Amino acid sequence: MEYFFNFEKIAYLKGKRPEGCILCLIRDGSDLVQDLTVFTRDGFSVSLNLYPYNPGHLIVFPHRHCTDLREFQVDEQLALHRMLSLSLAVLDEQYHPSGYNIGCNMGLNAGASIEHIHYHIIPRYPREIGIAELFAGKRVLVEHPLDSMDRLKKAFSEKAAQLL
Repeated sequence: MEYFFNFEKIAYLKGKRPEGCILCLIRDGSDLVQDLTVFTRDGFSVSLNLYPYNPGHLIVFPHRHCTDLREFQVDEQLALHRMLSLSLAVLDEQYHPSGYNIGCNMGLNAGASIEHIHYHIIPRYPREIGIAELFAGKRVLVEHPLDSMDRLKKAFSEKAAQLL
């Protein structure tokens, strides 16, 4: 059996964090966290993941602090679905991935490092594992996350006008 190790994840999990919920701090515009939000609408935000697996790795989260998807009201479920669909449309146009991983982790034992429900959208590509990843355990990103943020803010604004 082969194992994939990410030794930087533990530093993130055990690292110093601001008091309070990171996603609530982002929602509130706090200076204590880095805000990579690219779009906000109908009680949800779309943000780049601070530690992306691939360029365009997004998180979609509700403004209302929830820890379980079963807490969503019907209108929030619909808004979430619209935001996920919009995100896929934008990523299709901007990055042309061949597939996606989409999902959420509920609870620390399920991999949730933030106790505020959020969905990951990870664009996937053929042959995306490179030599640096294979031998050094490092991810090679071809686009800086701040460049991704600028690119996606514009794309979300344009696509939302067409779809929503």
